[in-house]
Amino acid sequence: MKRAVKLVASVLVTLLFSWWAFRNTDWQSQWASLRSANYLYVLPYFGILTLIHLCRTLRWGCLLSGIERVPFRPLNQASGIGFMMLLVMPFRLGEFARPYLIAQRSSIRSSAAMTSVVLERITDGLFVATLLRALLFFIPTETPEVRYVKLGSTLMFAVFGGGLAFLLFARWQHDRAVHLVRATVGRLVPKLADKMADVVDGFVGAMRQLPDGKQITFFFFYTVAYWGLNGAGMALLSRAFSCAGTVDPSCQPMGLTLFQGYVVMTVLVVGLMIPAAPGMMGTFQAATKVGMSLFLPATVVNSSGLAYANVMWLCQTLQQVGFGLLLLSLGHLSFRDIANKMDKGGEASAPTA
Repeated sequence: MKRAVKLVASVLVTLLFSWWAFRNTDWQSQWASLRSANYLYVLPYFGILTLIHLCRTLRWGCLLSGIERVPFRPLNQASGIGFMMLLVMPFRLGEFARPYLIAQRSSIRSSAAMTSVVLERITDGLFVATLLRALLFFIPTETPEVRYVKLGSTLMFAVFGGGLAFLLFARWQHDRAVHLVRATVGRLVPKLADKMADVVDGFVGAMRQLPDGKQITFFFFYTVAYWGLNGAGMALLSRAFSCAGTVDPSCQPMGLTLFQGYVVMTVLVVGLMIPAAPGMMGTFQAATKVGMSLFLPATVVNSSGLAYANVMWLCQTLQQVGFGLLLLSLGHLSFRDIANKMDKGGEASAPTA
């Protein structure tokens, strides 16, 4: 019943954002853009997505190295399957897949691995929010879209910055942090407070096993490389929709510069913070549309822009699901079996995350 309620709620969110993203779509122009697109650009984009997967996997290995140096093969298997489950499970519940899978392939406890995932998310949130605010300084026009994006980046920085500040406080004053959780959340939802206290305990324990300076340096290097490749790939893929070689007058040419690609990427990340149905469809297109609206006219955004957003979403979905299914097959694993075991061992912690 809980799983059904979560799925229905996530589908409603997807339908709402899908309606908003496509409500003004010029379907004829979008179809003309899809027909005339140069899909040869998809090949290097898939290459970039593969490099992104490699950076994310090696980056996670750097964080885990303070506990155990996990060989690449089990690390890659846990990462690839985990990234797929993150995409296809509602409300980002797939975040629990990587800690569960790596605990089955090493001596690392699932709670300690979950702490590494939390640290990844905090790092990414602060990095993207800071990058977005810096990029917005170079957009002089103060449109409603720009104001909404600034607000989103501010909220993102506040959420992840506040989370980091609290966890650092918990590292310094463990007992007071647990008491604070029980005195605030505990008065409203006692069971949730107990789970949050367990997360604080797990984080403090994991903080005592941080990797050395070399691995931390590599962690930030892979973080910069991961996001650098992401924005560059988005700008590259947009060149496929220049309407070159077509005589259809309804085709609206579009393209993003490298700068614009990074802005759209950061806006997309802010939008994907909103929990949605499996596949993140709807929120993906809506956030991409908002990012493109900062540079492109509405006629282009609602035609070739949405065609570009759909192709990019499809490429990313195929890459993550394809890698995950391949690794499931090579490891003779079952998606349903992993999901059921995650429910038994970790579903109770989902509201806290």
